[in-house]
Amino acid sequence: MLNLLLKMLKIRLQRGGKVHSPFYRIVVTEHTAPPQSKIIEKVGTYNPTTSPKEVSFDEERIAYWMAVGAKPSATVEALIKKNCKLLK
Repeated sequence: MLNLLLKMLKIRLQRGGKVHSPFYRIVVTEHTAPPQSKIIEKVGTYNPTTSPKEVSFDEERIAYWMAVGAKPSATVEALIKKNCKLLK
């Protein structure tokens, strides 16, 4: 666990789903890792194809990873600000 704390971490979207039907996982990963690489932890999901768009988070885990030093991507940061009550 200590070596994870020493690495720069990023909270970002990882795409899944079919062609023209995207579905995203919100994951914690090392900042230099490719988008489809191994993840450290899945902390939520985002489905932009439904109306209204579905977003689900584990707010406690996001708060933990941000406290440890993980930085959210711009898109994830916008989703957090819009949907998380705990992290506003």
